[in-house]
Amino acid sequence: MRALERDVQACRRCARLAAWLEHVREHPRAAFRGERYWCAPVPGFGPVSARLLIVGLAPGAHGANRTGRPFTGDGAGPFLYGALARAGLASAAESRSRGDGLRLFDTRITNAARCAPPGNAPTREELARCGEFLARELALCRSLRVVLCLGGVAWGAVLAAHARNGLELPRPRPRFGHGAEADLGRGAPRLLGAYHPSQLNTRTGRLTASMFDAVLARAKACLRR
Repeated sequence: MRALERDVQACRRCARLAAWLEHVREHPRAAFRGERYWCAPVPGFGPVSARLLIVGLAPGAHGANRTGRPFTGDGAGPFLYGALARAGLASAAESRSRGDGLRLFDTRITNAARCAPPGNAPTREELARCGEFLARELALCRSLRVVLCLGGVAWGAVLAAHARNGLELPRPRPRFGHGAEADLGRGAPRLLGAYHPSQLNTRTGRLTASMFDAVLARAKACLRR
């Protein structure tokens, strides 16, 4: 896993994203001016022995791209880590920085795209390049029982990564939805879906804390099987 994380951080294969990270470095938000931005692809966070993997879309330009940890430093972070703490899967309800001592229990968090994209919208080609990293991460997490996908893009990326690893996917392919669940067979981890905890979803009530807690409860139930 350490070798994978080094490869992720060193990646510069997407010229558009590399240029965008430099732009963000040169134009930090006023609230973060003077801070040293991570401004590199963001590796996953959590133990390789985790049985639950949570997959998001991409780092936020002034969140994970600033702090170097998924879902850390932006509006989605308190919602996600707060839910994980309530579920007993995180040692604290807030993730502030890579050095804050936060621990995840039996859980790892990663993203489909490892670089912050303009407009939070990676292209299909950029996601395909990052698919190599996600496939390697899935293969390295040998104890996985459940993969929770935050949004349809993450759901599609996980299915593509499984296919890259040689898994024969069911036909038709399982469709994403909040609370969706799929058995991919052949000992593959169970696939669960949830709306992404972006502020667009949480502020509008499309995703509530109770809705997300219910999905995490289902994930924990699957781990007990």
